[in-house]
Amino acid sequence: MLLWLAVGAAGFLVVPWYAVQDSLLGVGWIKDFADKDNAPALLQALTHGRMWLLPLGLLLVAFTPLLRPTVVRRSRANGLIALGATGFLYLALQGFAIGPRGVVFESLGALPALAMGQYGIGLGATLTATAFAMLFSAGLAERGFFKGDAFVAGSVVAVTLLVTTFTFFPVMKTLVQAVQDNDGALSVTAFLNRLFTEKVWGLSCITGNTRCGVAWNTLILAILCAILSTGLGLAFALIVTRTAFPYKKFLRILSVLPIITPPFVIGLGLILLFGRAGLINQFLEWAFHVQPTRWIYGLQGVLLAQIFAFTPIAFLVLIGVVERV
Repeated sequence: MLLWLAVGAAGFLVVPWYAVQDSLLGVGWIKDFADKDNAPALLQALTHGRMWLLPLGLLLVAFTPLLRPTVVRRSRANGLIALGATGFLYLALQGFAIGPRGVVFESLGALPALAMGQYGIGLGATLTATAFAMLFSAGLAERGFFKGDAFVAGSVVAVTLLVTTFTFFPVMKTLVQAVQDNDGALSVTAFLNRLFTEKVWGLSCITGNTRCGVAWNTLILAILCAILSTGLGLAFALIVTRTAFPYKKFLRILSVLPIITPPFVIGLGLILLFGRAGLINQFLEWAFHVQPTRWIYGLQGVLLAQIFAFTPIAFLVLIGVVERV
């Protein structure tokens, strides 16, 4: 508790609350420490009028009575859960409710204190949000969740927040914008226009000289990838189980590598090899005067990358089937 309260206090009192324009690694923000762009939350509230940040500091102070050894464990756990959840949710809500141009919701426009607006969160806000989340997880452990292990509770809360922030939130944001018009209002017409646009379902590749829609291109890519990946996976499975191939162990190890490597590695490797400035294209130009092209960025390039990615999965599935036939 002391550790995370210290982290939260540092985020609220010491480091810039909002994102610094250049970088925290520089020293320019230190000389302008009290400026509205670099000030911590306390100075932002008292000096620059962003009073909505003060409740976060008061919530951090409210944790201190829970540090007394005489506090009943259940009461401490309930207090940690309540204050941690309140602090984190309030920090998130004020960030969404007040943007660079002031309040986002018209119902809050009558409050003059919210008129100045705020920018994206920086190190200070991140440290304070982390402190609230970890104190909340400590309360869960105190209540007996996760077998009372504070490390496991903190890990689960951290992973949940990271996945929600960087996966579910962007996806939901995109899905919501799909049913909004240019003014941000819900519109079925705008959704239908986006869904049935020529760019998605067009068949101009058959009736004209332009490309087909994204949906048909995706379907073609999926069918080709399924056929080729399954065929190659079956071929490798037959080699390992039905032949005297001397490097079977090496082939098994090689088949796992595309699975454990990050997905972007395959794409980046193909671009560095076959891109316009790629190694092979540069060699062909130097040796045979073959002009480099951008062929890798089309259907064939994406198909090649997906075959590299999905053939090992097909191999691992099919080798068990082949071994039992």
